[in-house]
Amino acid sequence: MLKDELYKHCHSYLQKKLKEFKTRNNALVEALHSESKSSAGDKHETGRAMIQLEREKLGVQLAKAEADFTKLVRLKKKSSSKQITTGTLVITNKNHYYIAIAAEKCTIDNNDYYCISPQSPLGIALLGKKVGDCIAVNHNQFTITAIL
Repeated sequence: MLKDELYKHCHSYLQKKLKEFKTRNNALVEALHSESKSSAGDKHETGRAMIQLEREKLGVQLAKAEADFTKLVRLKKKSSSKQITTGTLVITNKNHYYIAIAAEKCTIDNNDYYCISPQSPLGIALLGKKVGDCIAVNHNQFTITAIL
């Protein structure tokens, strides 16, 4: 089923992101450990501070990815609806959107599907709409032709 394929795509995308974040974190821990062995005074302290800042930024990104993963897992059990909600596949006269998490574009059977967050401007505009409704986002007009 198409929604299952899109779900798998988002799941794989998040797994890849989480793996990248963990790899980067391990590299930063190693760099921090290497920096600890140095004794170059102020330069040493600056290096440690920079590494620590990078780890904090990475921690925020990791927390967001883990939260997205939790949201995505909840969508696995959602059923179809006549109104657009999270977990809905929306077909418009211009594009196809899977409302779940922000992820890379997915191509299935020569059709492009955009995985978008329900908090994105387009996601917000689509939520609650029905087949036949029109929306305008960033000077683009869309007509909803199907909801799966």
